[in-house]
Amino acid sequence: MTTQKIPLHELHVSLGGKMVPFAGFEMPVRYSSDKEEHMKVRESVGVFDVSHMGEFMITGSQALDLIQKVTSNDASKIVDGQAQYSCLPNDKGGIVDDLIVYRFGPEEYMLVVNASNIEKDWNWIKSHNDFDAEMEDISADTALFAVQGPKAAEVLQRLTDVDLSAIKFYHFTTGVLAGKEMIISGTGYTGAGGFELYVDKQDALEVWEAIFEAGKEFEIAPIGLGARDTLRMEMGFCLYGNDITDETSPLEAGLGWITKFTKDFVNAEALKKQKETGITRKLVGFEMVDKGIPRHDYEIVDENGNGIGHVTSGTMSPLLNKGIGLGYVNTGYHQPDSKIFIAIRNKQLEARVTKPPFIK
Repeated sequence: MTTQKIPLHELHVSLGGKMVPFAGFEMPVRYSSDKEEHMKVRESVGVFDVSHMGEFMITGSQALDLIQKVTSNDASKIVDGQAQYSCLPNDKGGIVDDLIVYRFGPEEYMLVVNASNIEKDWNWIKSHNDFDAEMEDISADTALFAVQGPKAAEVLQRLTDVDLSAIKFYHFTTGVLAGKEMIISGTGYTGAGGFELYVDKQDALEVWEAIFEAGKEFEIAPIGLGARDTLRMEMGFCLYGNDITDETSPLEAGLGWITKFTKDFVNAEALKKQKETGITRKLVGFEMVDKGIPRHDYEIVDENGNGIGHVTSGTMSPLLNKGIGLGYVNTGYHQPDSKIFIAIRNKQLEARVTKPPFIK
């Protein structure tokens, strides 16, 4: 299968981005070092080109009905200009994808989905569209820049008359920035604050260059997928394909807060039953006590070496300078401060369960 290229592919190559295949696209994994880029976002401002993400417009008199059917969260609770984190449950108890629902009006919504799942999600939602709802895939025409970090608002405010301080977390507006009409969203995957800009792909280069010009005094930098992963890990944010999959239930994944049984949705009855009978494993965060870096698929064991789970995501936290991770463990080992062990290179290294975010 050939990998696709994002609109600014050549720019990232010229900036020294190390391009790797990711979710069906060639993406910059880093430009300098993961740690340097990670700290740039935590302390100042950096820009991720995440144009590989998918965007679907759902419109029509029953747009909300379709969204309510396929998503676990209650989209009737959001108002115009508000976004909502949700997931698409499958009919086997797992998750098709996690996504963000944006409401423009009572008959106009945008769903933002993971790049690796664009076709899968489209087909899944379409298979449930028995409603008066139009679906349009605008992914190929949309560039997405995540401008993240404590200086992000200051940089972007120089390029727009929109009052960015008025855009609360998980809210958005449509406005002009760098002379171009776009969606300006108070969202991100880093926990460092900032905005995500949905831009017409024809305007992508002009907008990118304007952002970097405005951020010169802060030495604004392009940031790759490597730092994106360590930043989301420090916050304990789930990554589809690692921490949540077609086989993990939203309840096991700690996503009960976006699973609303006040409405009918795909597989709601089975998930409700699971909630009532109780789950046997749970996704937890943990910090290493012993020196070591946990990695995806490492076994989690108890003090006697018995398997109790596995690591789904793990890294060395650049901010904490210690190993951190997420993983599924048998219930009983999921309480904060529970002692667990990670099997790393034939050793059992101690860790303790910690409620994310890892950085406070």
